[in-house]
Amino acid sequence: MNHEFRNKSTEAEAGRNGAAEPTQDGIMQPVRGEAAGSAHPGAAIPVYDGAEIGPIRPPSEATSLMLRVTRNCPWNKCKFCTLYKGTSFSIRRREHVIQDIDDIAHFVGKLREIEELAPTRRSAAFSSLRAEMERPENIRAAESALHWYSYGLKSVFLQDANTMLTKTDDLLAILHHLKKRFPHIERITSYARSATILSKSDADLALLRAAGLDRVHIGMESASDNVLDFMRKGATKQIHIDAGLKIKHAGMELSEYYIIGLGGAELSDEHALESADALNHIDPDFIRIRTLSVPGRAPLAEDVRSGKFTQINDVRGAAELYKLLEALDVTSYVLANDHIVNLLPEASGTYPEDKERMLAAVRWFLELSPEDQTVYRVGRRMAVMSGRADMENPDTVASVKRLIAENGIDSANVDERIRGLMRKFI
Repeated sequence: MNHEFRNKSTEAEAGRNGAAEPTQDGIMQPVRGEAAGSAHPGAAIPVYDGAEIGPIRPPSEATSLMLRVTRNCPWNKCKFCTLYKGTSFSIRRREHVIQDIDDIAHFVGKLREIEELAPTRRSAAFSSLRAEMERPENIRAAESALHWYSYGLKSVFLQDANTMLTKTDDLLAILHHLKKRFPHIERITSYARSATILSKSDADLALLRAAGLDRVHIGMESASDNVLDFMRKGATKQIHIDAGLKIKHAGMELSEYYIIGLGGAELSDEHALESADALNHIDPDFIRIRTLSVPGRAPLAEDVRSGKFTQINDVRGAAELYKLLEALDVTSYVLANDHIVNLLPEASGTYPEDKERMLAAVRWFLELSPEDQTVYRVGRRMAVMSGRADMENPDTVASVKRLIAENGIDSANVDERIRGLMRKFI
């Protein structure tokens, strides 16, 4: 899942208390009593060890409260993803998640009390509160409360990779408690796998929506069956379509993801066109564009080294994006500007009214000279350029050209240098 922001401070905890056992369908099922409200006979009930924060979130959830309901990924087989490798999936106990909510509510209440004090008394009051916040058992709840409070307490993101595997009754209890403690919440969001959505009944999804689950993010990544099979996504085009339609039928907002380059040179056109066709059937609320990066430790890296998978460069990636955008017939908001791995942030907007403007943004790059394409690529990947307009600034262009010369970047090595820069963002 290389399309999201990681909380690096908690990546090391991704597998904490996460023992699990695989079943015949490949789903990792919790052991040691981790399933909310249930324990294996004779197994010790896990002791609550303070609030937890998972390692990842969508960029759109930067100001949200991170509430960890599950740990890690139940599938964990995708070739391009490294985030959860070496970890096991587990479902946190319902009462532990509720305790997280209560602990966060405690600190939010304290922060509200301080804000209501006279300005001259706030510093002393916060110093007193800080001593409580810095106790080891309180640190994560306190940090979560402080971060969320600073952004207005508006939204909540349920972690980790597939909260929807939680029993519906337990997830409903968590949602109801959230709303009870924070009735002002405007949005609650979760990741989900398409196959998991199909395992939920329409009635269960309707109950979850009524309890406050407003938006679901699904990592479609591709809708080419050949790409999905090669990448071990554990889904098919039809599964993605059916799951997307099921989410929309439940009245939830739906974000679907597409990764530029996931089909490699071998399946680039098929990847774009099959994905566009699936998205046209689903018509999600949001289509979020990402660009493939292959860390050296990813299983896909071995396919690159062996020649089974040929990575495409930014120029071929832009052509693939053009093909996708041209084939889309949706009413979605398409985002290519919410992650640094994306080359062309201007290729964002609402369909169908912004379609031609977005296509023009991609054509602009494709029609640049090879030298100017390199300048823009390096400028964008080195965070010197934020978009197309920077190519009109002579000073910025000159700065990038100096960086190109200083780093020995030329037409022979530019693709590999760019890939190296992108790996730093993943």
